[in-house]
Amino acid sequence: MANTMGERAVLDAASTPLHPVARETLLAALDAGWADPRRLYAEGRAARRLLDQATEVLAAGLAVRPSELSFAPSGPAAVGLAVDGALHSGRRRGGRLVASAVEHSAVLAPGRYRAAAAGDDDLLAEVPVDHAGRVDLDAFGAALGEPGTVVAAVQHANGEVGTLQPLDVVHEVCRAAGVPLVVDAQASLGRTASPTDYDVLAGDAQSWGGPGGLGVLAVPERTRWSLPGPAGEPGYGRSGHVPWVPLALAAAEAWQQTQATRESDASRARALVDAIRSAAAAVPDVEVVGDPELRLPHVVTFSALYVDGEALVHEFDRRGFAIASGSACTASTLEPSHVLAAMGVLTHGNVRITLPLAAVSPDRAQHVERFCAALPEVVATVRAQLGAEHL
Repeated sequence: MANTMGERAVLDAASTPLHPVARETLLAALDAGWADPRRLYAEGRAARRLLDQATEVLAAGLAVRPSELSFAPSGPAAVGLAVDGALHSGRRRGGRLVASAVEHSAVLAPGRYRAAAAGDDDLLAEVPVDHAGRVDLDAFGAALGEPGTVVAAVQHANGEVGTLQPLDVVHEVCRAAGVPLVVDAQASLGRTASPTDYDVLAGDAQSWGGPGGLGVLAVPERTRWSLPGPAGEPGYGRSGHVPWVPLALAAAEAWQQTQATRESDASRARALVDAIRSAAAAVPDVEVVGDPELRLPHVVTFSALYVDGEALVHEFDRRGFAIASGSACTASTLEPSHVLAAMGVLTHGNVRITLPLAAVSPDRAQHVERFCAALPEVVATVRAQLGAEHL
């Protein structure tokens, strides 16, 4: 049955439009902030003032000084910069990175490459997690104590299953070991209270309804952090990246709009996710994963036996639902999720829902209601297509 309802239900926050007010800001900024803010002529100076305003808004939102906030070309790029700067600053003591096994590929892939290139597996320690995706604190503490450890990386929350990490305890353990903690907050900024227990913080503007192609990097002055090579251009943060000013302004406007409604939006999103969790759990041989309570309000993942994620994505798409499958940071490959594998849960037949903000998707409650109603039939249809309906 083709979709005849006319309206698409996008249940993938990484693929939704800008916050509507941020979109208006972006369009206005095309006229006001088009110039290169590094130029000294009037238009360049005007663009620089606008960029400084955007930086001040975002810095205040993250409770850091404007001089401690930098931009990056994307959220994953910000995470990579965060780790690289911490590694470079600690290079005289070693080069070992300790990370949870569910970190973003922006942490794990370069870490594995560095270890392989050096012929030293000890340069990356992937700390196990429990069945909910929460890092094993005993194993984490033991890994930090190994010689040559100079940086640790732990997410604020996992973007695939939503589980929040105990950053207060993690940061305390890192401080005791003298190891800086890099926190990846790409999935959480704007959707829950911002983390405060970190030494370097990275995020993505899309998480709070801002534009794609813009990451943020917060490096407090107390943190020893520097990138290899020549210093970045003065006056543009520690990353040296000069963003396109309209993007920065749109990100700042989206932040202000999202923060004004964050708690109410999160409460409503949590109730909708609870409905999806219940609907999925009611389908035979479907496993809902992640912590049911200590989690992001807008994220849910479940896995179904006897089907694959790609088939589910296509069947939901045919019925008017845009959803995701596979690992959240490598979804285009539809490879089995390294996050689910590390958790020891079913990796095939995986579906991931990340609810957009209500301001971006005002009909999300109706979309979720339709999704929950369609879910049992979709799973049954795909199982029948694969000849697995009687297993």
